[in-house]
Amino acid sequence: MTSVLVLNGPNLGRLGTREPDVYGSGTLDDLRALLQDDAPGLTIDLRQTDTEGELLGWLHEAIDTGAPVILNAGAWTHYSYALRDAVGMVTKAGGTVIEVHISNPHAREEFRHTSVISAVATGVIAGFGFESYRLALASIRRNAR
Repeated sequence: MTSVLVLNGPNLGRLGTREPDVYGSGTLDDLRALLQDDAPGLTIDLRQTDTEGELLGWLHEAIDTGAPVILNAGAWTHYSYALRDAVGMVTKAGGTVIEVHISNPHAREEFRHTSVISAVATGVIAGFGFESYRLALASIRRNAR
């Protein structure tokens, strides 16, 4: 394993300015640097899209390359069955997908309480800000040995 895909869905490109009381003031570039510092010898391939089909393609890429995935699907978490199916394909092929959330969805609006992805993901980490990503990366590194 030399590369970890860190995939982010809709509106996460606005981190740093979008609802800092919920998501903090850090940007995706800040997150990338933080994760790279935690992953000597690994490449952090952090991506963000507001296009669902692009995210699906990246998950298909993870199947083909065997890259582990840290996934913050944003709002798609709650209703995208296409995304659920793609995550399921990754894990059924023996890959790792850790679902992460910056905030705690269960402490927010009721519609955020349900994830269609969780049942097919390898694991879920939520509510710890950028630390959610760091915990996911630590799990990936520990299990890759």
